[in-house]
Amino acid sequence: MNRHKPDAPEAIELEYDLDEPPQKVWRAISIPAFRAIWLPAEALAEPDAIDIKPGEEVRYRLREDDPPFLESTVTFRIAANAHGGTSLRIIHDLPVHTGRTIKAAANHNRSPIKLAA
Repeated sequence: MNRHKPDAPEAIELEYDLDEPPQKVWRAISIPAFRAIWLPAEALAEPDAIDIKPGEEVRYRLREDDPPFLESTVTFRIAANAHGGTSLRIIHDLPVHTGRTIKAAANHNRSPIKLAA
């Protein structure tokens, strides 16, 4: 059975206007000690960013414990806004679903499901 929803988005985009200057926001999203305050290391699939454009954009690979999206990427883009603060855009890219479903191992230690014929 294919549980893929064809109308599901491939990315979620959010945009925020912050009062803080871009340099301060950049430090919060790019320096591991500051980032760990709001994005814990357990949520990251890799401890380091997978792509960095200094002062503009940083991308991380995230890990989830539950399906359907076990790994995804999130991109943080910043730019100065007209009010002297920062425009922060967060783009959460979901993996492209190939249509294949992942089956649980035969010894998954769960109770069996009975299907009606």
